[in-house]
Amino acid sequence: MITYIIIGVTAIISYLCFNNQELFYKLAFNPYRTIKNNEWHRLITHGFVHADTTHLLVNMFTFWSFGTYIEQGFEVLGFGTSGFLGLYFGGMIVASLYDLIKHKNDPYYNSVGASGAISAVLFTSIFFNPFGTILLFAIIPIPGILFGPLYLVYCQYMNKKGGGNINHNAHFYGAVYGIIYPLLLEPRLLYAFLSNF
Repeated sequence: MITYIIIGVTAIISYLCFNNQELFYKLAFNPYRTIKNNEWHRLITHGFVHADTTHLLVNMFTFWSFGTYIEQGFEVLGFGTSGFLGLYFGGMIVASLYDLIKHKNDPYYNSVGASGAISAVLFTSIFFNPFGTILLFAIIPIPGILFGPLYLVYCQYMNKKGGGNINHNAHFYGAVYGIIYPLLLEPRLLYAFLSNF
């Protein structure tokens, strides 16, 4: 249920920001303003803003695809809604920390989108079901345990390469958080993960 609420709120706020640049920049992640003006809300609000309709649709479809599964899994494990929110918003915050430090003196750097949070959810799903199928480029089925390392290497490669408007750092650190977070809630899950092999 919370997955659908997050999708709905994100869609509404993103839509409002498409036609309102002032609101867009008030909510975007700007490390310089975050630190200098104590606007720490930006660590969360940027996840409700997207650059365009395609960005929004891709992110929300991916979140829906894995979020409902993880939300149900968290209920079964007793982590509940608070555990799921910790995964989503914790992933959003952790995914932003690298850029918070790196761009703290750059007033022109802005980042938007829920990619860090969604990477966290995606990688938690891989942690729970490493041999589950993930569609690479939405068409090529590969097991999550293969997709995961390839994705992390790709993020690092693209980050070093530079260019483009995709925050590969957020994807990478969100993904790492998604692997670690379930173990913070219940360390014995490591045995369940290893038993898949």
